[in-house]
Amino acid sequence: MIIAKARAVDGPDQQFRSAEIKRRDLDTSDVLIEIKYAGICHSDIHTAHGDWGPVNYPLVPGHEIAGIVTDVGTGVSKYKVGDRVGVGCMVDSCGECDNCRKGEEQYCLKGNIQTYAGVDKYGEPTQGGYSTHIVVTEDFVVRIPDNITLDAAAPLLCAGITTYSPLHHWGAGPGKKVAVVGMGGLGHMAVKIAHAMGAEVTVLSQSLSKKEDGLQFGAAHYYATSEPETFEKLAGSFDLMINTVSASIDINAYLSLLTLDGTIVNVGAPAEPLSVQVFSLIGHRRSFAGSMIGGIRETQEMLDFCAEHNIAPNIEVISADQIDEAYKRVLASDVKYRFVIDTSTI
Repeated sequence: MIIAKARAVDGPDQQFRSAEIKRRDLDTSDVLIEIKYAGICHSDIHTAHGDWGPVNYPLVPGHEIAGIVTDVGTGVSKYKVGDRVGVGCMVDSCGECDNCRKGEEQYCLKGNIQTYAGVDKYGEPTQGGYSTHIVVTEDFVVRIPDNITLDAAAPLLCAGITTYSPLHHWGAGPGKKVAVVGMGGLGHMAVKIAHAMGAEVTVLSQSLSKKEDGLQFGAAHYYATSEPETFEKLAGSFDLMINTVSASIDINAYLSLLTLDGTIVNVGAPAEPLSVQVFSLIGHRRSFAGSMIGGIRETQEMLDFCAEHNIAPNIEVISADQIDEAYKRVLASDVKYRFVIDTSTI
């Protein structure tokens, strides 16, 4: 076994503490990664707080992982020691179902194995990136392009692919009007990526406090949803809307902003249900959809796209001692725009 230092939490109301966790010895197809940086995702907070159901504590969150390969199994062909690599929200899947064969492992019919709060094929609980090392099968490791720094690369492994995938799937590009709901960790990436794809981007945020940032990231327009006239002015405007908010919103109001055949895609994951009126959909053949991350192939495609277009998240690098404070600040929307843990401080 490989012993890694980590930061773990023991319950929904507990603070993070120093810990040691066991990483398995390398199997034939495994890669050992020395983690350099780990992003903090809202999903980490939901899971650590038990918002999405029972959690097998102690828990080490983190599924935005960037690091360096330090060892490989005897059968590994894709990576070598010294490679710059990343790991996202999943570390394995069945590899045999229709979805896996299509390269959509995130929708594995048998359930993919999550990077943390899951159970691996050896029957052991998975622990995530708030740690110094991780062992992952090579098929779930991606290569980080040379012109993306490791600290900036980390959030791309969740925030980047979570927004790239629906924008790619629903055809964001020239001639398309795309709205991004929320200007947080996910939202600011959606703006940058949609703009790079060639779409006309509008940000819909509670206030105008981040307007200057939004326009700098590539948005053509920026509106405050707290102003009632916003919904009147923008009715029927957008071909595609990416909702990045991890809290309950009035979906019906946002559906009214879609064009004929327009789609709103939820990538934020609030703990509470969202209520949709059927008439909000059938009036203009509108769609309300959801999207998870992306498959491994698409995640690599996203990284290469970001490298080509010089896209990187705006980050604030913190020490491991600041995780609890960072969680509070995320919940208070007090971060521009993603916290990244320097794992050398663990």
